[in-house]
Amino acid sequence: MRLTKLLATTLLLTGLAPLAPASASSTSCAAVAVTAPAGARIESVDAVRRPGGTVTFPQTPFTPPSEIHDVPAYCELTVTLTHGSDHAKVVVALPETGWSGRLQGIGGSAYAAGDTGAPFVQAVKDGYTAVTTDAGVLSGLDTSWAVRDGRLDKTLLTNFATRSVHESSVIAKDVARLHYGRSISYSYWNGCSTGGRQGYSEAQNFPDDYDGVLANAPAVNWTQFAVATLWPQIVQNQDGHVVSNCVLNEFRKAAIEACDVNDGVRNQIVDRPDRCSYDPRRLVGTVVVCDGKEITVSSADADVMRKIWNGLTDERGRSLWSGLPKGADPIWLAGTIPGFPGPGFPVASAWVASFLLKQPSFDTSKLTYQQYRDLFRQSVREFDSVIGTSNPDLSAFRRSGGKLITFVGTNDQLIPPGGTLKYRADVERRMGHVNDFYRLFLAPGVDHCAGGNGAAPVNPLGALVDWVEHGKAPAVLAGASADGTRDLCPLPQVSRYRGGDPKVASSYRCA
Repeated sequence: MRLTKLLATTLLLTGLAPLAPASASSTSCAAVAVTAPAGARIESVDAVRRPGGTVTFPQTPFTPPSEIHDVPAYCELTVTLTHGSDHAKVVVALPETGWSGRLQGIGGSAYAAGDTGAPFVQAVKDGYTAVTTDAGVLSGLDTSWAVRDGRLDKTLLTNFATRSVHESSVIAKDVARLHYGRSISYSYWNGCSTGGRQGYSEAQNFPDDYDGVLANAPAVNWTQFAVATLWPQIVQNQDGHVVSNCVLNEFRKAAIEACDVNDGVRNQIVDRPDRCSYDPRRLVGTVVVCDGKEITVSSADADVMRKIWNGLTDERGRSLWSGLPKGADPIWLAGTIPGFPGPGFPVASAWVASFLLKQPSFDTSKLTYQQYRDLFRQSVREFDSVIGTSNPDLSAFRRSGGKLITFVGTNDQLIPPGGTLKYRADVERRMGHVNDFYRLFLAPGVDHCAGGNGAAPVNPLGALVDWVEHGKAPAVLAGASADGTRDLCPLPQVSRYRGGDPKVASSYRCA
C-alpha cells in the first residue's frame, strides 16, 4: 500500500453526466497533421486503435492490479516532439462513441510527468478526450535523465517543470478538432501530487489551457518541499540517533490518542494537527514491543521526533519549513521502507543529489546540518523560477474564468499540507478573497492523495464540472471512507462535529 500511495496520481474518478455526445467524423483511427507548438518540432504522429471493453492493469511494484469495465473503443495518437535534443511524447485518446466534447489532462507522480494507466483509461470511459505526456523523461523515481556529463539537462527539466503539460494541452485540442471536426467544449486538468503541482503550474503560467483545474495534494513550493522532506533523515544522521520504525509508529499513535478528542469525537483522527500540543517526551520510559522485543522509548527518540514534527529550522532555530503533521505516518520520511534504494524520501534524495549537487550517486546521509540548510536556500535561489510553482498571482487564471479545486489530507505523509496552506495564504495576501474561483478543502485524517482513516472526496471532478459549466460553486465536497461519510469544507471553513453518529456526514457542519 505504501508504494501505491507514493505514486498515486488520482484514483477518485467517477462517471459524469456528459454533454450532448459527439460522434467522430470517421470511425477510422489515423494520424492527423498536428501543428507543432511554438518552439517545438513534430517528429512523428502514430495512431493505434484500442478495442476498449474491460481494460486490465496488472500489478506492478507500485500499484495493485485493477480493471476498468465498459471502456469504449478509442483511437490513441502518440505525438512525438522535440525542442532540439529531447524526444517528448504526448498521448491523446479519442473515444469512438460517447465523446462529451470535454478534454481531460492527466497528471503524473513523483518524477513521472504523466500516466497512461488507469486514470487515463477512466477518463476515456467517462467520455473525455484524454491527454498525458512523458515530457521526454523517464518514470517514477528514475532521475537518471537529470545530469549528463556533470551538467544539468535544462531542456528536460523545463519539460518536466512546465513546458510539456502546456504543450500537451495545445496538441490535444488540435488533435480533437481534426479528428472530430469540432473544437473542445471544456477542458479539465486532473492530478494529484506531482499532478497537483502541474495543475497549479498551468493556472499560474498558462491560464487559458484549462477551464477547470483539479489539483490535489499538490507539490507546490517544490524547491522548498523537495528539500524539506529530507529533514527527518538529516536530524537522525546528524544527531547520531536513528529511531526504529516501530518507535516512530508509537509516537504517532500516542499523538492521535492525545489529540483525537480535541475535535469533540473519538474517531482516530486529528482534525487539526497544527493545534495538537502533544509532547513526545511524554512517551519516554514507555516499553513497547517491536518485532517481539521490548524496547524502552528514550529521550533521544523523543528529541528526534520533536524536531521532525517541528520541521526544518535555520541556524538560530527559526522555522524554515513546516514539519510532518502529528497523526501522519512518520515512517515514509523518517523510517526505512523495504524495497527502496536507501533511507529517506526518494523524491527529496534525488532532488538534492541530482539537481542541486549534480552528483546522482551522492550519499545524502553525509550532509551536515549547515550543508543541508545551505542546499535548502540554493534550491529556492536556483530553481524557484524554474519549478517552484509558488507564484501567488492567479489573476490571469481568474480573468480567464478558470476554476481551481484542491483537497489536501491533514495526514499527508509525503507532502505535508503546510506547503499548500502557505501557498493559499500567499494567494490571499496578494489577491484578497479568492473563493470565487479557488477553493481549498482540508480532508481530516486522509493520507497522501487517498487512504487513511478520514473521508476522501468521492467525486471532486464532478464538482469542478458543475462549477465550470453551471456556475455551481461547491459549498462542500462529499467525502467517504470505509468507515462512513463526511463533507469537506472550503477554507476558511473547517468541518466540526456537532453531535450524533460520527460515521454520518450530517453529524458535522462547516464553521
